[in-house]
Amino acid sequence: MGVNLTPIIIKERVNLKDLGGKWIAVDANGELYQFLALIRKRDGSPLTDAQGRVTSHLIGLLYRSTRLISDFGIKLVFVFDGKPPLLKKEEIERRQEVKERFLREYEAAKARGELAVAFSKSVMTSRLTPDMIEDAKNLLNLLGIPYVQAPGEGEAQAAFMAARGDVWAVGSKDYDSLLFGAPRLVRFMTISGKEFLPSKGKFRPLKPEVIQAETMLAHYGITREQLIDLAILVGTDFNRGIKGIGPKTALKLVKEYGAIEHLPPELRLKVDKNFNAVREVFLHPPVCEDYSLEYGPLEESGLYEFLCRARGFSAERVEMVIRRMKTAGESRVQA
Repeated sequence: MGVNLTPIIIKERVNLKDLGGKWIAVDANGELYQFLALIRKRDGSPLTDAQGRVTSHLIGLLYRSTRLISDFGIKLVFVFDGKPPLLKKEEIERRQEVKERFLREYEAAKARGELAVAFSKSVMTSRLTPDMIEDAKNLLNLLGIPYVQAPGEGEAQAAFMAARGDVWAVGSKDYDSLLFGAPRLVRFMTISGKEFLPSKGKFRPLKPEVIQAETMLAHYGITREQLIDLAILVGTDFNRGIKGIGPKTALKLVKEYGAIEHLPPELRLKVDKNFNAVREVFLHPPVCEDYSLEYGPLEESGLYEFLCRARGFSAERVEMVIRRMKTAGESRVQA
């Protein structure tokens, strides 16, 4: 879910072609959840193979990533979550409760034959299992697309790679990478140019956007550390915020008082007692320094074996994807 910073975000709308030639470290888990949420049948049930194994995440990963690479020249590296911080336990439990509630509502709507309602409920029930993650990594290996296994939060690892200058930006729907120190965040790298809103049961148009951390911080006259304090006041995946305080109010407080420690006592007492530990999560997360951004070989026979024979994908579609990756590989060699 991440922290809500939308009301104060300063962004620049871009086209996918503007990102050509740039390395983007993608929040892999977040991406897979989006595919699981939206790539479904009309009644909201996920796509599966003949054995009943979910394939929605593989379909999305296969087609979107290869198009971003071949059609727009974007260089992708996927970053997978590792072990979550202990402070995230409460948020994980909350998400589980939400999924169970929406699952009950989905099943009830489906039983009534209200397919549109069922679909809108189903997008909130997605579960990303260890087997699904291993399938995604296997697919990336076969496509020759690099990925990194983070020791902790994937967005922290991606932010580290961006801060190092090894990638141009982090690709994620959430804003957390800015708190983790990413100099640049790219949101909505979608081919379709639209996003489904479950609460409204409809799609809205989308265009990729870039957030420059330095530009935003300079505009408001705050530091990254103050942005983290702002987020803590609003609420993050690692702490509950103060009820009634949104991003704009939190920004005013941070600008006026400088830090959580200097807030008026009546507000200071409402801040999560673990706020220093939350700061540490964002300022000093565990990261891996040993990773590769090299594209590997395209394993054509492996793709047919995994996708067509094992998972029931169309051979024609897999052949189309292989052509895309070959064209992209030729373009990299010529460049």
